[in-house]
Amino acid sequence: MKIKVGLGYDLHRLVPGRKLIIGGVSLPSDAGCLAHSDGDVLVHSMIDSLLGAGGLGDIGQWFPDSDPAYRGISSLKLLERVMVEVRKIGLTVLNTDSVVILEKPRLGPYFQAMKANLAPLLGLEPEHIGLKAKTGEGLGEVGSGQAVACWTVALLGHGD
Repeated sequence: MKIKVGLGYDLHRLVPGRKLIIGGVSLPSDAGCLAHSDGDVLVHSMIDSLLGAGGLGDIGQWFPDSDPAYRGISSLKLLERVMVEVRKIGLTVLNTDSVVILEKPRLGPYFQAMKANLAPLLGLEPEHIGLKAKTGEGLGEVGSGQAVACWTVALLGHGD
């Protein structure tokens, strides 16, 4: 089996009046991501890691913020579309590992719900989805609560 690795990253400014959605879960927060779509940083970084592993470009090429079709769209729908493309080129997701960097709220209590949203789309058992949360320790835009970021690594296999 040939193995491919992809790395994804996303960052969004947090603004009042928007829902904070991470991993397809709406979280209790006074601010949400400023974005053309729902701004789900976890799913966006996951999409970029999958596209990268497949040599398929990046999220901006597939879903440009200039296209009104993606205004307010659930990032889970974007992930579903990306998985169609990943499977078309004969790749299977073996596992993903992500770290979300956010001051608040604490994400640990929501990880199971996030995995439940992501696992069927990725074709994985929940235990093959690594989720971690960190804070910015009060440093920079993330640490001051002005932004949220996420890094994801995806391991994909090709069956030949």
